[in-house]
Amino acid sequence: MSTPISYFERMYAADPDPWSFETRWYDARKHALTVDALPARRYRSGFEPGCSTGLLTSRLAARCDRLLATDAVGSAVQTAAARLADRPHVTIRTGQLPRDWPDETFDLIVLSELAYYFDDTDLATLLHHAANSLTPPGDLAPSGLAPNGLAPNGLASGDLASGGLVRGGDLVAVHWRHPVAEHARSGDEVHAALAAVPGLHRISRHEEADFLLEVFTRDPLAASVARREGLV
Repeated sequence: MSTPISYFERMYAADPDPWSFETRWYDARKHALTVDALPARRYRSGFEPGCSTGLLTSRLAARCDRLLATDAVGSAVQTAAARLADRPHVTIRTGQLPRDWPDETFDLIVLSELAYYFDDTDLATLLHHAANSLTPPGDLAPSGLAPNGLAPNGLASGDLASGGLVRGGDLVAVHWRHPVAEHARSGDEVHAALAAVPGLHRISRHEEADFLLEVFTRDPLAASVARREGLV
């Protein structure tokens, strides 16, 4: 079965920063790598499920015109909301996955240290929701670019396909690789399942002893960042 919510509630009740995200260089570095791996300069909309106390959320907020972040634990949501209180384009709310997956599409979805908590059934549902919530290739964008080279919605010109069509949405996944008793599976197994999802095309893979970081896209023609920028 999936890891019960009561496990996370106990963790946050004992320590508001139960995994020491606030103080560990490991996590600060991993969050920086995650954001640096984003293939687009800017996104119209983003979604970060399992946002915890909002540290990665804060970094993602700088790259999204609109960002939704959720977590199943109310105290974590309160901490994240306080951290992002000065970012009016960011919404933080409570939600249990996969049940409370939002009924909308996003240009960016980030699964960070999340998917290994789900059993086979819930993981399949989660990944199905994620893949089908990414903006499909060919959505129309507002025409014309501002003098700074950005589209009216903040997208860089390289994030637009020909004719003002938006590239398909991007999905970023990053997961711990070492065994943890409360995990239903390993990070490697999560990423193998992601790679098998129909309609997702891998852009990049960063592999370390401790974690995997991969980026996927809905648009097979956008798997090359150089192609997005018109370099090839």
